[in-house]
Amino acid sequence: MGTLGRGVLDAVAVAVTKSLFRIHASGLEHMPRHGPFLLISNHVTGFEFPVLRTLLRPRRIRTLAKAESWEHRLLGWMLDQWESIPIKRGESDMAAFRTSLKVLADGGILGIMPEGTRSHDGKLARANPGVSLLALKSHCPIIPMAFWGIEHVLENAKRLRRTDFHFRVGKAFTLTPTEGKLGRSDRQQIADVIMRHVADLMPPKYQGVYQEES
Repeated sequence: MGTLGRGVLDAVAVAVTKSLFRIHASGLEHMPRHGPFLLISNHVTGFEFPVLRTLLRPRRIRTLAKAESWEHRLLGWMLDQWESIPIKRGESDMAAFRTSLKVLADGGILGIMPEGTRSHDGKLARANPGVSLLALKSHCPIIPMAFWGIEHVLENAKRLRRTDFHFRVGKAFTLTPTEGKLGRSDRQQIADVIMRHVADLMPPKYQGVYQEES
């Protein structure tokens, strides 16, 4: 894949970010400038990633994306330019797992949205348990990040209004290593611990299932 296509797409991402959003960011000082880390966030719309790439420059981020996204020609091309990693949902995708670990082993940033799908209303859904294995195996710092307000982007765009897009970055944390084989309930418990770090960054009305359980 060429750097020209990626450069053009990044320029479009910057333009879209400036035209659609008023960015309200806090906690950016918690983003490491060097070295690998897992960036864990919620998932509301398809607009988070272009904004995130804009704000992380010059560092690059790779993310996991559902494999069926490549069925759409334009979207698939965009994901290729941004070096997204296709993952097959509902099964153990070892190819995606190995690629993700290599990104981190090479000192990169890997973005994961553990909910696995967009919430549309901004409220947190239960994290998928798969994130726990990647977090434990990589031994990397985990940076939590929360988005809100972006759920209004389409209705505001129709009225030619910019959207107040809030996001907050939390402090890095790591998981305590575990021994023995983890069952699904163990993996879910770890995934919930990870996602609660995201929930703690959000206003209560967006915390979803994690607000109800706090």
